[in-house]
Amino acid sequence: MKDNDSAFNSVEYDTKIETVLPYYSEFNKQIYDLVNVLELKNLKWLDTGCGTGNLIYNIKNDYPEAEFVLCDPSENMLAAAKSKFKDMKNVQFRNISSQQLDYKSEFNIVTSVQSHHYLGKKQRAKAVEKCYNALKYGGVYITFENISLSTPESDDIGMKRWKNYMIKNGKTEEETKRHIARRNTEVFPITISEHIRLLKEMGFSTVDMLWVSYMQAGFFAVK
Repeated sequence: MKDNDSAFNSVEYDTKIETVLPYYSEFNKQIYDLVNVLELKNLKWLDTGCGTGNLIYNIKNDYPEAEFVLCDPSENMLAAAKSKFKDMKNVQFRNISSQQLDYKSEFNIVTSVQSHHYLGKKQRAKAVEKCYNALKYGGVYITFENISLSTPESDDIGMKRWKNYMIKNGKTEEETKRHIARRNTEVFPITISEHIRLLKEMGFSTVDMLWVSYMQAGFFAVK
């Protein structure tokens, strides 16, 4: 029985996620690179839908004076994240979803990686609005999500590429079919243009692409 909304239980997530998500570790590298060039002072970083905490865990030593808040709706995912940080005093944890965030203009950085594609249109908009509210003016929101491509024809090509990737990385034909069947039943991807439009509608002054590969894309937006 799964203990969160992702394809894997919390205890196996770290070891199995790259069997279904091409370049998953690169998502984090792209985020680190972007945050680094911003040269932020008094960094306060919110990671919502933090999962097992890898995004912040792998960069925390580069920002010893920063404050981090990690949120996730899954108690098990959050427990896995907590176990990595031990007694670090500058990291807080909250068992809440993005839609439940209650921060107002507190963070320089808000990140959301592979967490909002589980939401329908209204709940996704609410989640992004809450992330927007949590940012200080001039702060940056960074998100990676599963996407749909712009036409049924291109989406079909993208799905074939993604299927081949999963099989090459050890998934059986049946496992791959089950994973793909999650689209539009358990996860609800939207197109790149829909992502950009949503971010602009929320009030972000600058919205652009950060990364795209297979059926996943990253975006950054400045409040």
